[in-house]
Amino acid sequence: MKETILSTVMIVSMALIMLTGCTSSSKKVKFAKENVAYAKENVVDANQKLNQAVLDSVQDYKKHTEEKLLDNEKSLALYKGKIASEKIENRAKFQKEWAALAKRNEQMKQKLENYSEEKDGKWETFKKKFDYDMDELGKSFKELK
Repeated sequence: MKETILSTVMIVSMALIMLTGCTSSSKKVKFAKENVAYAKENVVDANQKLNQAVLDSVQDYKKHTEEKLLDNEKSLALYKGKIASEKIENRAKFQKEWAALAKRNEQMKQKLENYSEEKDGKWETFKKKFDYDMDELGKSFKELK
């Protein structure tokens, strides 16, 4: 997106340079001012579109991830039901595992809810780390079954 903005500004600037060689200086100045104003409008518009695209991406990601976290909660509920049918000597171990996973799942949920693009502005960094943490949590759930 930034490359598109940059290339648009470069093309307008090159056109400006080429056209200014063939006209009078007052026309050159007027033309240059018009081109600069047009380029500024394009940059502002492109930045607005970029910001909206990032916000849409954040919302889509949050929705998708919240669904995964809800699936984890369902798995925890099923696992908790299985614990009751285990031998007494194994129950404490399984309850401890269940509690640790429930805590991690809740922490991930809170981390996702607390993220704000306007405040943090580091979406890609957050997303990479969060994806890694979610993958690790998913592996733990698979080991549980």
